[in-house]
Amino acid sequence: MVRKSAPASAPAPREAAPGRPIVSSAHLVSTRSVEMSEFEFGLIVAGNAFHRWVMHCMSAAGLKDLTPLDVLVLHHVTHRARDKRLADICFIMNVEDTHLINYSLKKLQNMGVVVSSKNGKEVTYAATEEGQSYVARYREVREQCLIGALKADDSLNRDIGELARLLRMLSGVYDQAARAAASLAFS
Repeated sequence: MVRKSAPASAPAPREAAPGRPIVSSAHLVSTRSVEMSEFEFGLIVAGNAFHRWVMHCMSAAGLKDLTPLDVLVLHHVTHRARDKRLADICFIMNVEDTHLINYSLKKLQNMGVVVSSKNGKEVTYAATEEGQSYVARYREVREQCLIGALKADDSLNRDIGELARLLRMLSGVYDQAARAAASLAFS
């Protein structure tokens, strides 16, 4: 049996080298921290997967046509059954553009899952009983589809907790770097 070789102009397929970093932007890889580029690629992929997950989970819970931000706003408004101000929601979710959160709140109000009330000059938001019901169903779907599939033991749960701590710490580093970059942009 005679094998045909690839034409000379066709490049040979590149295999991923063992130990080679998996990154989305090789031109950004720093010799001081290749791992940061790997982390950023993981964050991109995980962030998109998480957003897809929350949309599908809420849809399975019965509330359709929400963006990931809408779902997260509904969860935060439901959190601890306390009324929330727009500024507080933005602060906790680390969202600078209040218009994005305000748009989600209006959308959720129109769907009947969030209600606003005025206390003096302040407007606060809370989940309605219907909103709380969807969030409870979301939790059931989450337990069944996500937590059940995770099959986490004590060791994995510790690792997940450590990862959560690291993500919170790195969000502070990114926030500080964003402020530094913004100051360079205005120079």
